[in-house]
Amino acid sequence: MADKKTHDKAAITFFERNLTYWVALCMVVGTLIGKFLPAIPEFLSRFEYAQVSIPIAVLIWLMIFPMMMKVDFASIRNVGENPKGLFVTWVINWLIKPFTMFGIAAFFFFVVFQSLMPRELAQDYLAGAVLLGAAPCTAMVFVWSHLTRGSAAYTVVQVATNDLIILVAFTPIVTLLLGVGGIHIPWATLLLSVFLFVVVPLASGIATRATVIRRRGIDYFNRIFLARFHHATIVGLLLTLVLIFSFQGRVILANPLHILLIAIPLITQTVLIFFLAYLLCQRTRCPHDVAAPAAMIGASNFFELSVAVAITLFGASSPVVLATVVGVLVEVPVMLALVFVANRTSHWFPPGGEISSSLSR
Repeated sequence: MADKKTHDKAAITFFERNLTYWVALCMVVGTLIGKFLPAIPEFLSRFEYAQVSIPIAVLIWLMIFPMMMKVDFASIRNVGENPKGLFVTWVINWLIKPFTMFGIAAFFFFVVFQSLMPRELAQDYLAGAVLLGAAPCTAMVFVWSHLTRGSAAYTVVQVATNDLIILVAFTPIVTLLLGVGGIHIPWATLLLSVFLFVVVPLASGIATRATVIRRRGIDYFNRIFLARFHHATIVGLLLTLVLIFSFQGRVILANPLHILLIAIPLITQTVLIFFLAYLLCQRTRCPHDVAAPAAMIGASNFFELSVAVAITLFGASSPVVLATVVGVLVEVPVMLALVFVANRTSHWFPPGGEISSSLSR
């Protein structure tokens, strides 16, 4: 048991173990830059194309590309052997989660916090929450799955199928919910965002993976090639946060309470979705190594995509972007707490093992 714990700690890097602190530090640094060195964000804001910040776009691609290379779409051929965990993931992520996020966020922003923010700002924060709720996690879920001793092979299948669904479901769901919330978004702009931040890195990741494996083999790809990109996602995330918060510095300092107000519905949504998926897996008798990743995928968000789309649609200085970035801040500590819950309740589920072995063949 001691060896297992040591292995888990070693497999999670220094940055991953302390990601919450790094996120908070980058938010502070970015805010201070925006306040005391406004010339920097003003200069960087000049580099835009079709309302997309080029520096932020490059960093977001840096975040997403290494994750996309890990997705083995060939594993989808085995999904029929053990479909229950996938059904839970699909139902929670696409039929429940976006709509509960909309309902919870609208209730807090327009009812509970009505006297604390103007309606226009509440609409912006609701838009950011919707972008988070419509994008299930496809990157950090590999970390959460590892920490809960989830089936690596099954997690890959869950992530791969979510990536395929997001290509067709994200745009109509976001357009529907933002329209209901009083914010009308042109389809062309949203489709461009999905193309830039999902299709392009996904296609590049698939092509790179196939090329390297064909030339050097799967062992080289997993042990050596992927290791070169190990810190790229987190470094890209942290640098993106510095840039975003430099654009948001004055807004944050003028409304510090709003960070907390945004965090409350996001945390409520995360906990609710986790337990919905987790208990549904228990009722359908999924093993714990499938149930834990399924719940983690639903509870966490593809915040890289959410931030990217928010920047594209509304601009880097918009309160909508602030709402998506607060999602990054609260997700890490909340998900670590849910990892603890999942590990302490593994006895609720039947033993695993069969799924991992069948999907690994």
